[in-house]
Amino acid sequence: MLLGHEQPAPVGRIPHPVVYTLLYVPFGALSGFVGVALTFMASASGLSVADTSLLNGANLLTSWLKWTWAPMVDVTFSPRKWYIFATACSALGVFAMSALPLSLDTLPLLLAIIAVASLINSIVGMSIEAIMAVTTTPAEQGRVSAWFQAGNLGGGAFGGALGLYLLEALPAPWMAGAVMAATFMACCVALLWVPDVQSHRPVGGVWGATTAVVGDLWAMLKTRAGMLSALLCVLPIGTGAAQGVLAQKEIAGYWGAGSTEVGLVQGLFGGVVVTAGCFAGGWLCDRFHPRTVYTAVGLALAIVAIAMGLSPATVTMYVVWNLIYSFGVGLAYAGFTAVVLNAIGSGSAATKYSFFASLSNFPIWWLGLLLGRVADHALGTTSASVEGGAPVAPGRIDVWISQLLAALHASPGATSLLYCEALIGIVGVALFSLAVNALGRERAPVA
Repeated sequence: MLLGHEQPAPVGRIPHPVVYTLLYVPFGALSGFVGVALTFMASASGLSVADTSLLNGANLLTSWLKWTWAPMVDVTFSPRKWYIFATACSALGVFAMSALPLSLDTLPLLLAIIAVASLINSIVGMSIEAIMAVTTTPAEQGRVSAWFQAGNLGGGAFGGALGLYLLEALPAPWMAGAVMAATFMACCVALLWVPDVQSHRPVGGVWGATTAVVGDLWAMLKTRAGMLSALLCVLPIGTGAAQGVLAQKEIAGYWGAGSTEVGLVQGLFGGVVVTAGCFAGGWLCDRFHPRTVYTAVGLALAIVAIAMGLSPATVTMYVVWNLIYSFGVGLAYAGFTAVVLNAIGSGSAATKYSFFASLSNFPIWWLGLLLGRVADHALGTTSASVEGGAPVAPGRIDVWISQLLAALHASPGATSLLYCEALIGIVGVALFSLAVNALGRERAPVA
């Protein structure tokens, strides 16, 4: 029960979750445009790997703070009105990004534009999440999570591929931004099939309602499900942070890949594969506990990163492992949404969901910047095998970790970032497992 304000009125019709896919496309496409299209073009313009990684850093900078302004979506205008406003502003932002020349001199202004556009674009997600939490039954959490993240990740692949193609094919870069902006606005048509969920009615004014929303969030976090879900989100598990660095020209070139391969694996083909991963993740979350699925997928992604680093540096391997990685990211993101829906209930949904999303975006943000630094530092070195190391005996995890660290130091930048992400992901899974055992069911009430 909400504290200090009324629950949203029950909705009369439940939409097919495909509408969440369409509505979420602008949110994902803006990130894809920055993470793939602008990232590749910036690195092709001569910016370093570390400088180019700042583009994704700026895109995620506000994402891990968005819980602070999420309550206004819960207590002011309706989610539909917020969606239209935020989508229009996001369209303007992507146009501004494309119109600005890419150079070291314009980088600070571009980073500022990306950060502001990302801030407003976060409201696109909040408005959909507020609707989705009210209209989704517990039995539908896995299915809805799949469709929802298909719009996020599929939209990201779509925005990356279309943006990169348009930036290279059209006479002027601003034209690419204009096409992307028009596509964003077209997604508003899907609102016709969404129920008009109202914001919470303030008791004691907007300030009183906001205080009540924060109280509702705190009450949820005191449950065992809330605590474990929050911890799982803040740990660097299943982040997919390597994707943004793998899209850079200098990194992709290690495997002999160019703009065509980057556009395919992080765009068209990648979109299909990551969407399939979302639906597979939703299916798994309907059969196993979402936290179990999310943790297992995080461990699997670490293994994929190691395997890609150890594979031959060919274009084929770049394509194959990127697609496998994309499938794993789809699994992880669907698992994340199911974890959150399992914990938040329907009250103060925009605030609660944004809180968990903010926590999960924080490791994506700092890990993406770290991987860019690791790759930049290691570029120019030659790959070397670890000689003189002791054979890895069964159960000798300490030897395995020491050899992994040695490989990280000796590897070229393109593979060192993969080993770094894998090692951090494995540590994250281990910490969560320890927390589950330490917390115990008796420490806090079950949600």
